[in-house]
Amino acid sequence: MNLWHLIAPEIQRVALVATSPILHRNVGFFFQIYHQRATLINGMDVERRIQIKVPCSSSNIGPGFDVLGLTLSMHLVLNVEIYKPQASNNDNHVTIIYSGEGAEKVSISVEENLITKSALYVLACHDIEGFPAPLKIHVDNSIPMGRGLGSSGAAVVAGVLLGDVVGNLNMTRDRILDFCLIIEKHPDNVTAALIGGFVAAYLRTLDPKDTDAPSIPHSETLDAKEVRKTSDHPPKVPEGIGHYVRLKWAKEIKAIAIIPQFEVATVTARSVLPEAYTRDDVVFNLQRLAVLTTALSASPPNADLIFQAMQDRIHQPYRKHLIPGLPHILSSVKPQTHPGLLGICLSGAGPTILALAYDNFDHIAESITIAFAKEEIDTVVKVLEVTEDGAQVMELPL
Repeated sequence: MNLWHLIAPEIQRVALVATSPILHRNVGFFFQIYHQRATLINGMDVERRIQIKVPCSSSNIGPGFDVLGLTLSMHLVLNVEIYKPQASNNDNHVTIIYSGEGAEKVSISVEENLITKSALYVLACHDIEGFPAPLKIHVDNSIPMGRGLGSSGAAVVAGVLLGDVVGNLNMTRDRILDFCLIIEKHPDNVTAALIGGFVAAYLRTLDPKDTDAPSIPHSETLDAKEVRKTSDHPPKVPEGIGHYVRLKWAKEIKAIAIIPQFEVATVTARSVLPEAYTRDDVVFNLQRLAVLTTALSASPPNADLIFQAMQDRIHQPYRKHLIPGLPHILSSVKPQTHPGLLGICLSGAGPTILALAYDNFDHIAESITIAFAKEEIDTVVKVLEVTEDGAQVMELPL
């Protein structure tokens, strides 16, 4: 019996599980069998098993453009097997297995996948060339891609944490944030995914030479399949890039994510924004931002106050043509017509609509899905908790 006949049944089962919602819960069992047999085939011993779990995030939250981030209860999960290093082989083998959202289009090439590219960048910054041990990485992703729910930010956080673990770097959480931000550069999403909860964040001003080196795997360029040379020795990552505070959040407030079944690339969404804003528009957002950060912590929440405080003039007016039905949704779904609703906004760059509410979640979601249906747009609805837990790394039993 050749090796293919030994592992083919498990691969076929994995393919079935990845496309079957009924069997999907058993994916861990099938991968466990596959990994056990692969270990026997390769003759390598598993040294460690770890799980990296990163939540999705929503950013902007009305007037908080590039400032506010919200951690939500969907996750990107990496189950990683770290094998004993092969002394005779400097090019340690890395296998990526991907299931869940985006599985049909995400590259599983180590040089192109954002998770492994971010990890390799972290290692290169610490004078470690390549992965120091053979790895098997099973990525199970529940975060829709290109929908404004922080999928790229979660991948960057997962990759930086992976580099920290396999390189035995023992970086502090703040230093990990530095590496995440030098790659992703959007402090709202990345900080929420790493730290958890409701956050306000900003980047300090950096020298372009620290941010534009060709060795940095900038996440927004990956749509163009740009592969940056992580083998080039990158410049030292500055310390204290990001500054943030965790804000209080009223426990009864949930986030309804209405997710249209089309993508809006962040690069595209940013390209439609103006180079400058009027003073009136800037003041409009600043006033509401100051009120909103406190209003969302009050229990019971004040629906009228929050709804008005979530109005925006900085990004949503310029992006509305990218998302059919958005103007009607923003103007017609209100607390007066939909009791339980607190506020409504684009999630990140869109196209996902985020409705904050404390009651009547199904009715609110139905109204928004109907508006999209009139534009012949299919949607998926998720009622999500705001979670205080950010990214986690857990040791798994051997």
